Amino acid sequence: MTGRRRLAAALALAVVGQGLVGCAALDALPAMPSAVPTSVVPSGTLPPAPTSTGNLSPDGFDQAQRMTVRIRNVGCGSLSTGTGFAIDEHTLVTNKHVVADSAQPRLSTYDGRDVAASAASTASLADLAIVRTVDTLPAAPELAPADPAAGDPVTVVGYPLGGALTITSGTVVGTSTDPLHANLGDVLVTDAPVEPGNSGSAALDADGRVIGVVYAKSSDGFSYVVPVSTLRALLADESAFAPSPSCTTG
Repeated sequence: MTGRRRLAAALALAVVGQGLVGCAALDALPAMPSAVPTSVVPSGTLPPAPTSTGNLSPDGFDQAQRMTVRIRNVGCGSLSTGTGFAIDEHTLVTNKHVVADSAQPRLSTYDGRDVAASAASTASLADLAIVRTVDTLPAAPELAPADPAAGDPVTVVGYPLGGALTITSGTVVGTSTDPLHANLGDVLVTDAPVEPGNSGSAALDADGRVIGVVYAKSSDGFSYVVPVSTLRALLADESAFAPSPSCTTG
């Protein structure tokens, strides 16, 4: 049995035997006991800075925190949190399940600045979404030219549990058939730790370039990443994304 097949088998056991955390389960907080609130807690004072830069250089770390955005979504009967990252001055990439059925997405940057969202679009092929913003985003990263190889370093930048910005690091373990969306094909598997709220986080290489988008984790600690090749293909296809319905529009 090849190394890739062994990895796929191990992950399949994790999915079947222990369960996989993904989609809304990765980011959804417990359902509100009463009516959905009409507002969420503002970003308030500046959150503490991460204590580790992961596999990034100081310049790469500065770019990573500036491009990363916290998403708080008052949706259909629940409050959820996630992460997104800028790809230009007015466009964020995140997960489809982070903004799906959104009634009131709230965006904020690492320095506590709130960013107004204008529209969200979701992809049918993968758990990806695009959010357009009214306000200018602080920075945008470079997309890596190709998918990483097994053993390459990975740094994940995001807002677990909707709290302070964190940076975790690991390596690319390999690839696996997507356990949540069979039509997507192969996805990256890494051992970089992620938590609820990391959905939509950018996975970066040692040069701070985006190599993929975090969207799920297995119960035994592996994280799943939509590879940059898929992200590039979808961004290049104008028909790949469609407007995301909200709780108010149905």
